[in-house]
Amino acid sequence: MHTVLILGAGMVTAPMVDYLSRQPDMRILLADVAPEKAEAIIAGRRNAVAEKLDVTDRDHLKNLVARADIVVSLVPYTYHPLVAGLCIEAGKPMVTASYVSDAMRRLDSAARAKGIILLNEIGLDPGIDHMSAMRIIHGVKEKGGTISSFYSYCGGLPAPDANTNPLGYKFSWSPRGVVLAGRNAAQYRKNNAVVTVENADLFAHTWMLEFEGIGKLEAYPNRDSLPYLDLYGLGDAASLYRGTLRYPGWCDSWLLISRSGLLDLKERSDLDGRTFNSLVADVTGLPPGPELKSAFARRFNVAENAPAVTNLEWLGLFSGETVPAGQKTVLDILSAQLLKHMQYDPGERDMIVLHHEFIADYPQKRTEKITSTLIAYGEPGGDSSMARTVSLPAAIAVKLILENRISLTGVQIPVTPEIYDPVLDELTDMGISFSEKTMTA
Repeated sequence: MHTVLILGAGMVTAPMVDYLSRQPDMRILLADVAPEKAEAIIAGRRNAVAEKLDVTDRDHLKNLVARADIVVSLVPYTYHPLVAGLCIEAGKPMVTASYVSDAMRRLDSAARAKGIILLNEIGLDPGIDHMSAMRIIHGVKEKGGTISSFYSYCGGLPAPDANTNPLGYKFSWSPRGVVLAGRNAAQYRKNNAVVTVENADLFAHTWMLEFEGIGKLEAYPNRDSLPYLDLYGLGDAASLYRGTLRYPGWCDSWLLISRSGLLDLKERSDLDGRTFNSLVADVTGLPPGPELKSAFARRFNVAENAPAVTNLEWLGLFSGETVPAGQKTVLDILSAQLLKHMQYDPGERDMIVLHHEFIADYPQKRTEKITSTLIAYGEPGGDSSMARTVSLPAAIAVKLILENRISLTGVQIPVTPEIYDPVLDELTDMGISFSEKTMTA
């Protein structure tokens, strides 16, 4: 009997528990800071138990790791290196859907020496995006071709029938994670030149794509794409870009949010009891009062009735409404307000759109354009598509590691056939699959 320790009972955990609880000879230990959340997820499962989690208590965490054969870390990403260090001490493999941090990367040699894998980026984005891209890249290379251009886009959105608010977005994963991503700068390669996008310009650097059955979506850069030139073996590619997809209008609104100072992470003690009108006036240096919306529009050189301004008004950011209590930063106040206004109603579906575009060059001057698109919908009244696509790849990887079908050690991401082939094949069996098209370019 294998024991799987899952740290975190958040918005994406339930499909993982469902999958693993169906595996033979597998026991689940689900730990969360709110044990009642863990209890709700494991309800009715005889091979699962819930525990209280204090990820800041090293001894407590060490004890949990010692009880497991493998650990899945779904806690905030800053704690993953701590968990990984304890896994190395105990000789237990670890799986997480988060990006590899510098602190995690430094654990590579220690994990190899211990003979265990620390598998990162095995979710949706990052995760399924890596695996689906690498299967095509390796396929092109096996046919003697090279990739000269690769553009990859991913977004978690309301399904068109659930797209009912002005910002075109509802939360299917951590609101704070979505808001924090708005602070990112970005880089990518285009036509052999590096394009650098500063944080203040992130949401001004956009273009449109169109998808059948969905319509137009806007794309903006996702972090630093340049490391993927080497990770994907595309060092000679003229262009490589990774982007995020949203419904039109999102970027105009977030450009104002970003430039206004509402993404400030400085801890403050004067936030409770304030109104949004007072807070926005404070962070922008504008006078509070009934004219704040007009002054705000003038400050950022947009029309007062522009959709981006009225979207912020819809969120209550110019109003006399009291800010959510107990928050320590302006960013956290914004996160709480967004979640209040942008939740899925019962029965509504979310949607994942993941889209790759490749230009492949072959001998005899033959060039192909390859597109690969995943569109997946949540289950009304059931699991969201975001939860399924983030947690199921990690869950499948847990099974493969316990079955000794993944023999890699050290800090890894899923860019090798040993990982991506069995994971993608099983996801396809679950209905999470890509539509691919190849045409002469």
